[in-house]
Amino acid sequence: MKRAYKERFYPTEQQTELLAKSFGCARFVWNNTLKHRTDAYYERGESIAHSVLEKRLVPLKAEFEWLKEVSSVIFQQCLRDQQEAFKNFWDKRTKYPRFKSKHDRQSIRLTKAAFHYNDGQLFIAKSKEPLNVRWSRNLSSEPSSITISKDRAGRYFVSMLCEFESKPMPVTAKTVGIDLGLNNLFITDDGIKIDNPRHTKRYENKLAYLQRKLVKKKKGSKNRDKIRQKVARLHAKIADSRLDNLHKLSRKLINENQVICVESLAVKNMIRNPKLAKHIADASWGEFIRQLKYKAEWAGRTIAEIDRFFPSSKRCSSCGFVHESMPLNIRNWTCPECKTLQDRDINAAMNIRTVGLAGLV
Repeated sequence: MKRAYKERFYPTEQQTELLAKSFGCARFVWNNTLKHRTDAYYERGESIAHSVLEKRLVPLKAEFEWLKEVSSVIFQQCLRDQQEAFKNFWDKRTKYPRFKSKHDRQSIRLTKAAFHYNDGQLFIAKSKEPLNVRWSRNLSSEPSSITISKDRAGRYFVSMLCEFESKPMPVTAKTVGIDLGLNNLFITDDGIKIDNPRHTKRYENKLAYLQRKLVKKKKGSKNRDKIRQKVARLHAKIADSRLDNLHKLSRKLINENQVICVESLAVKNMIRNPKLAKHIADASWGEFIRQLKYKAEWAGRTIAEIDRFFPSSKRCSSCGFVHESMPLNIRNWTCPECKTLQDRDINAAMNIRTVGLAGLV
């Protein structure tokens, strides 16, 4: 299996300048190539092959001499990433590729021709000093490729793709069904309710204050850039807190259960609801399920997904009676058939577990 190890690093002044040039050149090649492909299609109905675009790099570097100041591997990987973006677009998995902005997250990808790893030190092309990486763990193997990124808060990260051998965890007889929610992040079939931390709501007043200050600053001024950095750092803090909580919860579920039954939710469709969009995004259901899936694969566990249209909340887990409708404000209800008092969320988790396990037989 392959696994990415992401670590933070602190570049020197020379490396900061080199990375700034690398990010800028990669962004230029991406945008220039994207414009070239788009114009060719709309003007001549032509779809340009990837091999043609690779050959186009030679005259492009001759026209813009400053492109030669960084490794050419960056441009080759940039074109491969764009080709993959178009493939996803043609397969209707994503939208049309967008132009990149210098104000967004910056990143470059390097193969072994542009970096080398030796005894815990990582060197990149055009730099004589190793990156000052704050290692939190040992790599499972020598990286096959690395991605260097800079977020909007000004932090630098390196993600290293390595081969590793997963070790299945001891088999346990415990299974669980979980129902995702907003008041509680998720509820298990045995009645355990995990609170939703609501990280965005926790910092929304401070965020609103900083954003009000930001819009009052003159565009292009140093004061505006200082406030923009504060806003970016606060957004990064919210995102890091959310991810940390999700990693801890997903790891606990994987460690304790052999089979985890979940509902396959169309989060992209649900987030279109203007009243719930912010709360659904803050709960980050999609990221939580993603973490469960890859951790289950590593640990030899099973994730059983049930159909999103299964009436888990409207169906009585005791007798199987199904209500025609059940608004979100109804949190407890009594089954008209068996007279059982049901907690909406626990009942849904029990149904999800039952159907999920049945699908594995």
